[in-house]
Amino acid sequence: MKQEQMNRIQTGSGFIAALDQSGGSTPKALLEYGIQENSYSNNEDMFKLVHEMRTRIITSPAFSSEFILGAILFENTMNRTIENQFTADYLWEKKGIVPFLKIDDGLAESHDGVQLMKPIHDLNGRLARANEKQIFGTKMRSVIKEANQEGIRKVVEQQFDIGKQILSAGLVPIIEPEVDIRSADKEKSEQLLKEEILKQLAALDKDARVMLKLSIPSEDNLYSDLMNDPHIVRVVALSGGYDRNLANEKLARNHGLIASFSRALAEGLSAQQTDTEFNAKLSNTISSIYQASIT
Repeated sequence: MKQEQMNRIQTGSGFIAALDQSGGSTPKALLEYGIQENSYSNNEDMFKLVHEMRTRIITSPAFSSEFILGAILFENTMNRTIENQFTADYLWEKKGIVPFLKIDDGLAESHDGVQLMKPIHDLNGRLARANEKQIFGTKMRSVIKEANQEGIRKVVEQQFDIGKQILSAGLVPIIEPEVDIRSADKEKSEQLLKEEILKQLAALDKDARVMLKLSIPSEDNLYSDLMNDPHIVRVVALSGGYDRNLANEKLARNHGLIASFSRALAEGLSAQQTDTEFNAKLSNTISSIYQASIT
């Protein structure tokens, strides 16, 4: 199964759906979906509602392996079921979509123009649970706000150090050092980031395989040489706060770069829509992201 999933992610045509909003970002995701904060009174009710939203997306006929290669889940979603199957099993067995798990615990305070990841609580336990739930790979996010060479070096080192632990657990890490799209020196940050990533890739064991999730670069096709590195399974792009149309437009100019959108994927979906309206909107969204991903 793992090899079949690896082949699909490495060579398949499509994109990765990011359905991994966690505790801090869930209220905003629900609000954008049309569910007000006064609709729930505690975290359990909140997570139940967001799982219902994700279930509606995942079970939609529009959410198809024809367009979608993989889906990134939050741990709470991984531990819940869809149609009496754990979410990852449903994704792979019913949909043919490869499951990933968000494993970071959020961002530390800004320092040296970046936000490193907070220490990840019980990482080994989390990786063991991911394996038990048939997860293929993981995702973890840092943020770069300024073109600070020392800060960017620390971000990339932290990502790859944890990535090696993930590899040793038999999972494929998605390394996500996001460059803030509002950064005044975004293009310079991306150049520095690429240099640091290339250094870390060169130091990996020969058989190590990782993925990268990066902001859509200011310079088109900046990451082409990363895609050709033998350690790279796939390079995917986050929408980073761009609206879907702009994200798609920028993505389409970067050949070989595929989407891993979250907000841009859910844009325009609403709890108040009928199933027909919801599925039609999701279908149009998925088709547009797919088209931008296959250039």
